[in-house]
Amino acid sequence: MGVDRPPGFPFTLNSAVDSLLKKEFDRFREQGLPHPLIKKYNVDALPIPHEKLNVWRQNFKGIEFHHAPTNFVVTGAIDDLWQNSRGEYIVVDYKATARAEKVEALEEEWHAGYKRQMEIYQWLLRRNGLPVSSTGYFVYCNGDTAKETFDAKLEFELTLIAHEGSDSWVEETITAAHKCLTSDDVPASSPECDYCRYVAAVGAAAACGRWAINNNR
Repeated sequence: MGVDRPPGFPFTLNSAVDSLLKKEFDRFREQGLPHPLIKKYNVDALPIPHEKLNVWRQNFKGIEFHHAPTNFVVTGAIDDLWQNSRGEYIVVDYKATARAEKVEALEEEWHAGYKRQMEIYQWLLRRNGLPVSSTGYFVYCNGDTAKETFDAKLEFELTLIAHEGSDSWVEETITAAHKCLTSDDVPASSPECDYCRYVAAVGAAAACGRWAINNNR
């Protein structure tokens, strides 16, 4: 027996929701009309066509920017792009979950990652020369688990959650990451890091193995 490497997260159901939402919003994009969710929340926005949108949506491609001081290529794949009446582009991110309570705000500690993700997208679009609104939106899809039966379908309640983003932290974080990667000093491990715990477990297992071998001699 060994120590398994920390797994990735195959969010296949989330990916299916993303794909269907993109198709739905694209129908309104083609017609130049606001999606009903946009009208419900009285948001000044339209799903906007852009020649690079299909590339910007691709995982492992997305929006790219070469950060010259570090020689890093920073990328991120957005879910959707809207535009307000002032000509500012709006970053939109889809999220899917299934919780008993209605989700109307992102206030959990782990939601900070969602917000950082959006702010990096805003930073990337700005570095690509686009005027970007500081207000982004999460299309939050909450699966209804209160139904009596499944009936081969899962119904979602859609909520539009605004986020006032700030990308002021991105530049210094990229610089700090570059400094860490090029440093001869290994950073301290963290008990909150899956990979740190993995390396510690592998080391402990190896030590036990050596002890068992030596003990059998």
